[in-house]
Amino acid sequence: MKVEHIIAKFDQIRENVRIIEDNLTKSYVEFEKLGIVKDGIYKRYEYSIELIIDIISSINAELKLGIPNGTSDIIDQLCKNEILDEDLADIIRGMKGFRNILVHRYGKLDDELAYKIIAENLSDFQKIENQIMTVLRKIP
Repeated sequence: MKVEHIIAKFDQIRENVRIIEDNLTKSYVEFEKLGIVKDGIYKRYEYSIELIIDIISSINAELKLGIPNGTSDIIDQLCKNEILDEDLADIIRGMKGFRNILVHRYGKLDDELAYKIIAENLSDFQKIENQIMTVLRKIP
């Protein structure tokens, strides 16, 4: 398994999270006024989700868990093979849905809801990293 490749992606995610934390305001009222900084927060969050999807796709391929029809199949395969627990699988499913909103409905994005999602779920990236790296360290 190309663990170095996965570690490099988690490094990028941690950097994105740090930048988001440094720029995320304490309230939605302040967040609403951020302008282009707000757009940067959205892009960093979106990119971090894409990196998670890349990581789980790489793991699925490296471990030859099956040819998926999409991200949902990959998540299911990783659960069946005890690489992800169901709670983290649900978190990733939610991330994927939020990413789709960020990408495809950006102009109609509800900033207040997006702020709440980001502020409340930023720590999920670390939870995912912890679980995946713990499992990968056990694989010969």
